[in-house]
Amino acid sequence: MEHYKQTNDKEIELFVPGRLCLFGEHSDWAGKYVSQNPEILEGQAIVTGINLGIYASAKVNSQFYIKSINQNGEVLDFECDMDADILREHALKDNFFSYCCGVAAYMMENYHVGGISIEVKKVTLPMKKGLSSSAAICVLIARAFSKLYQLHLSIQGEMRAAYHGERLTKSRCGRLDQACAFGEQPIIMRFSDEEINIRKLKVGKTLYWVFADLCAGKDTRKILSHLNRAYPFAQNDIYQNVQDALGKDNYKIITRASNAIESGDAESLGKIMNDAQALFDAKIAPACPEELTSPVLHSVMNDANIQPLIWGVKGVGSQGDGSVQLLAKNKACQQALVTYLNKTRKMDAFPFELQAGGKIRKAIIPLAGFGTRMYPQTHFTKKAFLPVIDENDIVKPILVCILEELDAAGIEDIILIVGEDEVNEYKKLFEYEVDNSFLKRLPKSVRQYYQWLYTIGGKITYVVQKEKKGFGHAVYQAHDLLKGEPVLLLLGDFIYKSRIAFSCTTQTINAYNKAGGNKSVVSVKSIPLEHVPNYGILQGNFQPERSYLIDVQAMVEKPSINTAKETLGILDEKGNTKYYATFGQYILNDEVFQFLAHQIEENELTESAKEIDLTDALQHLASKGQLIACDIAGESYDVGIPTQYYDTFVKYHVTDNVR
Repeated sequence: MEHYKQTNDKEIELFVPGRLCLFGEHSDWAGKYVSQNPEILEGQAIVTGINLGIYASAKVNSQFYIKSINQNGEVLDFECDMDADILREHALKDNFFSYCCGVAAYMMENYHVGGISIEVKKVTLPMKKGLSSSAAICVLIARAFSKLYQLHLSIQGEMRAAYHGERLTKSRCGRLDQACAFGEQPIIMRFSDEEINIRKLKVGKTLYWVFADLCAGKDTRKILSHLNRAYPFAQNDIYQNVQDALGKDNYKIITRASNAIESGDAESLGKIMNDAQALFDAKIAPACPEELTSPVLHSVMNDANIQPLIWGVKGVGSQGDGSVQLLAKNKACQQALVTYLNKTRKMDAFPFELQAGGKIRKAIIPLAGFGTRMYPQTHFTKKAFLPVIDENDIVKPILVCILEELDAAGIEDIILIVGEDEVNEYKKLFEYEVDNSFLKRLPKSVRQYYQWLYTIGGKITYVVQKEKKGFGHAVYQAHDLLKGEPVLLLLGDFIYKSRIAFSCTTQTINAYNKAGGNKSVVSVKSIPLEHVPNYGILQGNFQPERSYLIDVQAMVEKPSINTAKETLGILDEKGNTKYYATFGQYILNDEVFQFLAHQIEENELTESAKEIDLTDALQHLASKGQLIACDIAGESYDVGIPTQYYDTFVKYHVTDNVR
């Protein structure tokens, strides 16, 4: 059997968090009954990844090998042949590695992959506490296969593999568990029969949550057994109440809660939590009173010492006396709450935050330049179509490398800024041939690109730049499509390669979220002092609490070495002086476009021939303290200069790149 091409001996780093269902528990399985009873509404839930999770490294191996840590801190390992039947047998044995074997079996059967070796380095995620540690390890296994064998699985593709892999075990997991694949990102999940639709939520203001294990116990199977009796048709008023609560009533809760999260209204969100719990107690708990009366949960909800610290409180997951989630009024209240629950109530409590931001959906790639430095080649081939060879010996155009970067980061809408009469030329790249005979002639190692090109093409909108008035002017052409949303900008003549599990683009988006989602971000890399005259160099200081984020004070275009030595050196966490140049990725908020609009208007009024430069807008933000830089763990490769393109062609093919 032919296997997909692997990434040689490269070791990758992985992190997958646990997940918490904020609202809409039980709606995932209830939504499966839509096809049997048209009166039932689709299920809806708001789920988020948290800051606790599983850290691991992975590399290609001839066998399936995994080394991990159990809930008692003991190191365990497992190895078997990469054989689907053998893996299925181990998946049914209900042992510590059964989930891993289930996912490996699914990947083997559906993607014909080879083996892998995974070592779990650290686990901060509590096991068997309602945070879906089983789903986290399943997603981690699926992601490892996808990255090592270049499968290009989307996040939902990883979720699907993790879900079906876990279903090969004796577990009867729900479909919302695998939401941990989205990372520390709240999402709305909609469940209808076997279909799942997902929408990311933007967090308007940082929210301070506390999760706690009530240390009491519940019988989840009994709860699910009783509630399932309400479906597909309600036989009495109690069961009709269950259907209403998980259907039309849940719709109202989800709508209110999503609005509160996106507006950052913590007080209203807390009230919605209380309302959701009251609804559950009134309409769902009577269907299984032995488990859902929940005396310990309600003792926490009514604790006079807790009430002044929180906006709201509700149960978690299948509910009962399993776990509780509380929305603290601020960070100090969050810390006091964790201390009280741990020390006084003798419960296991953990803090986590939903950071403001978190919804970068759109990206811009300017491609309308003439490519004069690469002439005459660019007379025959667009610069974006110039080839490179990746570490798997796959030849692909520059544009595909950039689009893969965006796809891996979960970008939904891609705006290509192109020149006049160029739209059709770009569209041809993403046309789907009806005749499958061509697909059959392709090696298996590249077949996934056939469908992927068509799929990614469906995310692209073309904007024509009729006049060439500078880089800032080109970027501004996308303004009408953004509707005030922050947007990711990637340069059309750079490609990227990360040195960690997260792509360079994902690192940039994460920096935007960690910085609070209200500042623009420029990605940077350190360069030798002798190279600073060739770049725009940043002036600023690292944030003390985040050693990869820089508060930018100014941007200096191509300074002299003496100027850089005197004013532009930045001390890293080890006290070393470094110089940081732009990396080629940005997240721009609406203030950037307002600044560009003002510049364009001024030019038109004065009939100036001055070019509109993006750097001016970024310098404006830096002067106001509204610009953050992110030190990227990766490489950017220039393809717009002949000597640099040669360098890129040689180095991009190499597996291990160290700055």
